[in-house]
Amino acid sequence: MSTQPPAAVPDQGGLTVLRILLGTQLRRLREANGVTREAAGEAIRASSAKISRLELGRVGCKERDVLDLLTLYGVTDPAEREGYRDLATRANARGWWQQHNDVLPSWFEMYLRLEQAAKVIRTFELQFVPGLLQTEEYARSVILLGHRGSPPDDVDQRVQLRMSRQKMLGEPGAPQVWAVLDEAAVSRPYGTPAVMRAQLEHLLEAGHRPNVTIQLLPFRAGSHAAAGGPFSILRFAEPDLPDVVYLEQLNSAVYLDKRSDVEDYAGVWERLVVQALTPRDTRAALTELIGRLP
Repeated sequence: MSTQPPAAVPDQGGLTVLRILLGTQLRRLREANGVTREAAGEAIRASSAKISRLELGRVGCKERDVLDLLTLYGVTDPAEREGYRDLATRANARGWWQQHNDVLPSWFEMYLRLEQAAKVIRTFELQFVPGLLQTEEYARSVILLGHRGSPPDDVDQRVQLRMSRQKMLGEPGAPQVWAVLDEAAVSRPYGTPAVMRAQLEHLLEAGHRPNVTIQLLPFRAGSHAAAGGPFSILRFAEPDLPDVVYLEQLNSAVYLDKRSDVEDYAGVWERLVVQALTPRDTRAALTELIGRLP
């Protein structure tokens, strides 16, 4: 079976898209040739689980391993093999966030890759303002909750990482960010009243961006479909890439891309949007909250 080398696909979506495109093409080649994951793993001295992660784009793949798999799958055309090798090289490039490796949990790096590649990010928060919409001082107050014993330099790095993530919101091709915030997320104080005032004012300003939509889910809405906790759904422009649901835990995270799981969360999202205040009413509610601050 011959497929177009994925290197011909522009890398507009970033490193994660390249990884997933490479993995998808390798999976198609493997299945077309009737090769099991176990056999593929043996060819590159790895486990079937490693092949699964590679095909999902969750780990990088050495150029040598790509070439060995292509040989196993019967891909012999030099130009096609070179296309795959080049894509593997680009997909393994370092991301800007790796300068913060000292404080970056391995389970969160995957989310950063997905976030940078996403075209639409839908997020529901119960307790905090989402990281992409936090001010620096609010972010510092939140980070200190879980890292009070950390050296100041570590805290500074974590804050800088969060601020760096936000730069993409103002860049060409920026993702659409749609956030639904439980009223608790904007009512619970983190830092001084001045910090909270600045954070709420920042939300008002962010809501005027053409690529940012903010809705508040007021207490008076009563029970809601997302009582299970916060979540994010990331969507990508490339048709080969499935939506991914991100669930963050205390010291780990869960990534869901199975169609039925994603559809369940998409259904919850649709109900939240209906229950929440409109963006216009949200701005009025945030303005009222600012007026109550001392």
